[in-house]
Amino acid sequence: MKTKLKKQFFLHPRYWGVWLAIGLLRLLTFLPWSWQMKLGARFGKLMYRLLTSRRRIANINLKLAFPELSDVERDKLCVEHFISLGQGIIDMTLSWWGSDEELESLSTLEGLQYLQQGLANDKAVILFGMHFTSLEVGGPIVSKLTDGVHVVYRPHKNPLLEQMVAKVRARRYGKAIPKTKIRELIISLKKGHTVWTAPDQSFQYKNSLHIPFFGVKAPTNPSTSRLASISNAQVIPFITVRQYNEKQQATGYLLRFLPPLDDFPSESAEQDAIRTNLLIEQQVREFPAQYLWTHKRYKNPDNSERDYYANNQSA
Repeated sequence: MKTKLKKQFFLHPRYWGVWLAIGLLRLLTFLPWSWQMKLGARFGKLMYRLLTSRRRIANINLKLAFPELSDVERDKLCVEHFISLGQGIIDMTLSWWGSDEELESLSTLEGLQYLQQGLANDKAVILFGMHFTSLEVGGPIVSKLTDGVHVVYRPHKNPLLEQMVAKVRARRYGKAIPKTKIRELIISLKKGHTVWTAPDQSFQYKNSLHIPFFGVKAPTNPSTSRLASISNAQVIPFITVRQYNEKQQATGYLLRFLPPLDDFPSESAEQDAIRTNLLIEQQVREFPAQYLWTHKRYKNPDNSERDYYANNQSA
């Protein structure tokens, strides 16, 4: 009876638009990848024009992170970010419904030896991910390299999307763990599984640390340090980004594994958070347009009343 009710629920007219969008995105995966990227770029430019509130958030973030840039340079970077964001939606559908062979042919692996060395040790591995717009692309490839990575994700508010994404991730990964189920995450690590997290977004909870990010305090999640301490796991930073040629045409993906963090965690969760934020900054400076700037990374930066995103607040 419950299954029948759920099916009827998702046939409600309010879900028709979601079904249509999913169907169109899935159809795009049958096009040549270069066409997909061109369509993604066009979609990104359209989002730049239409999503005014997200564009405003991105501009505020870019002004805080790159005060050395002129307004013209920052506006150009913002447009490039939305292009990357549009292509990132295509990347997501490719990671869900594309073939492993196509993903592998488009991908270059850098620093793979760090992952292989980590897997060879008698310890679990935490892949410390970062929110670049091609984040999902690396998942299926890493899952094959690790015999089924356990991925931590933020559940969707839309129940239809949540059900579909859960099914896809159950098929593509070893296990999908909602970020609220910390116990499951710890169990996976203690059993020696490789766990992939991306804890680099604004963290508005009691354990939040207010750590500089590009020189400006931002609520920071200290979970990587704590998880490594509890499970004795190795922490290997990992990013997936898009590669472009001199004409700014997408040519493929770069999956980059960085050396495992030595002497991590330390005795100070704050120092660990400073270290990981600096690590993220280094990668973002190399691929600035591809980082997720439409997220309120600097929300409530120091437990004060200051709000960088308020309409009457200048950055």
